[in-house]
Amino acid sequence: MDHAASIEYAKKYLEDLLSFFGVNIEVEASVEDDVIELSVPSTESNSILIGRNAETLRSLQYTVSTTLRNQDAALVRVNIDIADYKKQRAEKVADKARGWIEEVRKSGDSHIANLNAADRRVVHQVAKEYEDIETFSEGEGRDRRIIIAQKSS
Repeated sequence: MDHAASIEYAKKYLEDLLSFFGVNIEVEASVEDDVIELSVPSTESNSILIGRNAETLRSLQYTVSTTLRNQDAALVRVNIDIADYKKQRAEKVADKARGWIEEVRKSGDSHIANLNAADRRVVHQVAKEYEDIETFSEGEGRDRRIIIAQKSS
């Protein structure tokens, strides 16, 4: 299955999955850095589709990605965003990260945060805006956390 077929398959598969929730809606699909980006517009079922701590959203993403892998698709990485939930969450995490960075700059003490992989990625991106700050992750699996520290001269 080539790139175009992978994108169309992922889009159709997600639309079919959503129909099981009673949501008959058109999904927007695009590709960025070999990741299929699937955007689901806002509906009255947002809270059900996103789930507590975005568990349902991550499960939908995992299901679509696994199905693509099983179909030997050219593209298998998938990012699903429902009603811009992930975009809004990333903005909130970025704001928190800027606050943590200012705290580290003032106190000189490192800041440790327990965040999921997507949120850690946002913090790493924000930290790149500061020349005197470095970030790194420690730990394994669910115990992985990010450390924000001043660069040593």
